[in-house]
Amino acid sequence: MQWVRVMHEGKPVFGVVDGDRIALTSLSWSEVLAGRQPDHVATIPLAGARLLSPVERPGKIVAIGQNYWDHCREQNKPAPEWPIIFTKFTTAINNPGDPIRWSPALTSQVDFEAELAVVIGRTARRVPEAEALDYVFGYTAANDVTARDLQYGDKQWVRGKSLDTFCPLGPALTTAADIPDPQKLAIRTTLNGRVMQDSHTGEMIFSVAHLIAFASAAFTLEPGDVILTGTPDGVGVFRKPPIFLQNGDVIVVEIERIGRLENPCVTE
Repeated sequence: MQWVRVMHEGKPVFGVVDGDRIALTSLSWSEVLAGRQPDHVATIPLAGARLLSPVERPGKIVAIGQNYWDHCREQNKPAPEWPIIFTKFTTAINNPGDPIRWSPALTSQVDFEAELAVVIGRTARRVPEAEALDYVFGYTAANDVTARDLQYGDKQWVRGKSLDTFCPLGPALTTAADIPDPQKLAIRTTLNGRVMQDSHTGEMIFSVAHLIAFASAAFTLEPGDVILTGTPDGVGVFRKPPIFLQNGDVIVVEIERIGRLENPCVTE
């Protein structure tokens, strides 16, 4: 099942993708996360629907750095011994199709990072790795947009990762039942039609299950929380010469069984 959130008659509502249409429901986000069966109140065409982030404002976004073998190789760095955790502020969340915006006076090195996003379905605290996937509601695509000059200049990552609009999510939220193994998904980024990242979630150093167990050993994961699981190789900063996003660019993240997350870029 694929959930989407759309703007309909002036308000955001949840719906289920049914072929080329969306079956709208009256369910709240908490009811969706609790696994309530959708009550189909209306249908609208998928084409032309005003899609929103399929995740309502989460309590936290837990992000993971350097979690792909190929991404470590492109930096000529050893793999980390344990997951590197940072956060993005929830105000960075952006919708499919909406612009990624920034001021050139603040940053001139805006980069892209395709990531599999995990949405937690129930409260997780000290969860064993063998049981960790049972706590997942579903998966969506994310672009962990990053201001590299701020990231490296600050010596920590939060500001450079958290500019408004720097966390597009979508287009849909595929339930965990339809992705029984999150380590078997193709992941790709294209910039103005040119392939920049082309990898597979099997390249993750620490699996989704390991990340949930590791994080929940330190802090509680709550329903609706999002884990960004890291990006593969091909990001702009490590290319020769580097390639950063520019005004007018179109960046697309695609993940198998989830869909295509497309955003234009606009400088302000």
